[in-house]
Amino acid sequence: MKIKTKAGGARPLLWIPTLYFAMGLPFVTINATSGIMFKNMGVSDAKIAFWTAFIILPWTLKPLWSPFLEIYMTKRFFAITTQLACGILFALLTVTLPLADFFSKSIAILSLIAFCGATHDIAADGIYIHSLSNGQQAKYVGWQGAFYNLAKIFSIGFLVYIAGILEKQYGVTKCWICIMFMYSIVMIILSVYHHLILPKDQPELQRAVSSEQIFRELWEVISSFFTKRNIVWSITFIILYRFAEGFAMKIAPLFFKAAREDGGLGLSTSQIGLIYGTYGSAAFIFGSVLAGYFISKKGLKKSLLWLCAIFNIPFAVYAVLAIFQPTDIATISSAVIFEYFGYGFGFVALILYMMQQVAPGKNATAHYAFATGIMNLGVMIPGMLSGLLSDWLGYRMFFIWVLVATIPAFLVSIFVPFSYPDSQK
Repeated sequence: MKIKTKAGGARPLLWIPTLYFAMGLPFVTINATSGIMFKNMGVSDAKIAFWTAFIILPWTLKPLWSPFLEIYMTKRFFAITTQLACGILFALLTVTLPLADFFSKSIAILSLIAFCGATHDIAADGIYIHSLSNGQQAKYVGWQGAFYNLAKIFSIGFLVYIAGILEKQYGVTKCWICIMFMYSIVMIILSVYHHLILPKDQPELQRAVSSEQIFRELWEVISSFFTKRNIVWSITFIILYRFAEGFAMKIAPLFFKAAREDGGLGLSTSQIGLIYGTYGSAAFIFGSVLAGYFISKKGLKKSLLWLCAIFNIPFAVYAVLAIFQPTDIATISSAVIFEYFGYGFGFVALILYMMQQVAPGKNATAHYAFATGIMNLGVMIPGMLSGLLSDWLGYRMFFIWVLVATIPAFLVSIFVPFSYPDSQK
């Protein structure tokens, strides 16, 4: 069913960029920015890695409650409400930071933000799918990724850079109170803006169904997913492809911040924001774009092992940085740019595999959501363990271990079967 927007072709650009910017902020804040904040506030790497990895669980489990958004209120209501809730929760987070037991209380509030953020993802994607025609969906899909990544640049680039400046003037605690309050203001402004601009849910999309029917549909979706052809191989591939990344990406920013006598690089907060949030994010986007052209020429099956290598081998830069501990910012920045370019280039392989080899069938959208949930779980588990390993091994040996952890990705990329024909179109 094709659904035209009420305001014509120009209207989507008034809400798609801001909606997906709002989608990116909670995830990036929890997964990356909060780790830098806690590191500056004296929390150990083990606690930071475990808890900031664990509380992204709602993004794995969100398919389980997504059907209920179809029968209670509207997707527009949930998008606006969760944005407002995130804004209020970020404001509450600022209250916990001066407390003696700030870490446990902050993690509790960030957990609520994670639930709201995951629910917002469901609602936002639903609005996009049901408010646009098929042609419009294809036309504006690039704006989704661009502004989701802009949230990353804004969060771990701009705001972390500002945090580094504020730390010098007001101290660590007051600095991060200001930063989290900025998040609060941005999310509240977005909720007000979207209340005015988001398209209303179309009447024909409202479903007069019961909770019992939703449970039956959910069970049918789950059971059909786990009976797909080669599904065990597919799940193994999804989990192991990013196995090394799950270890590396939690610890790398903490390693950059750690004192040189502790094996780190001793960078300032502003330097980390500039290197990761700006240079790294730009390299990731560039790599992703180029990968699309590469795969379109060779096909996914023929290029999969190459993409796996481009994705995993660049993690070696962290081992090199840990061994030699360079002081030159240009060298460190170049290493991160190289790694993030490979990250963006190789990550596309996993997304396409889930779309083309896991999702196809009667419940393609729901099965893709389950696949992405499993993907997040595959990153979450090594991320939870990364801090413990880092504290035990030290940064140098830890990043050497990351290289060992890439081996399963190569093996599964060689042997994973393709259940559907590999199209180069």
